[in-house]
Amino acid sequence: MSEHVIELQDSTFEQDVLQSEQPVLVDFGAEWCPPCRLIEPTVAALAEQYAGQVRVGKMDMDSNSSVPQRYGIRGIPTLILFKGGKEEERLVGAASKETIQRLIDKHASAAAA
Repeated sequence: MSEHVIELQDSTFEQDVLQSEQPVLVDFGAEWCPPCRLIEPTVAALAEQYAGQVRVGKMDMDSNSSVPQRYGIRGIPTLILFKGGKEEERLVGAASKETIQRLIDKHASAAAA
């Protein structure tokens, strides 16, 4: 995984995501999930591309159940963009790089402005 992707846990979610000054894209997934593994390089590349504008985190659903349950994650991969402690947007399934990038761009440019 990329050095720009934060490993998120139930215990650190509040601090790492909800209290973040920057928008945070959270990738909810699992090791055994082929579509999750498929988008992992894309998410890592976008984390590097948007470093300093948007934080990117990954949460393993197998070792964390509280946060995914709180946000009603039923299908993986699920990407949620949080801003100001609130869920702004959600993508379910193996989205394309362009789709994820459009979602980030909406919030990254607003954050930079």
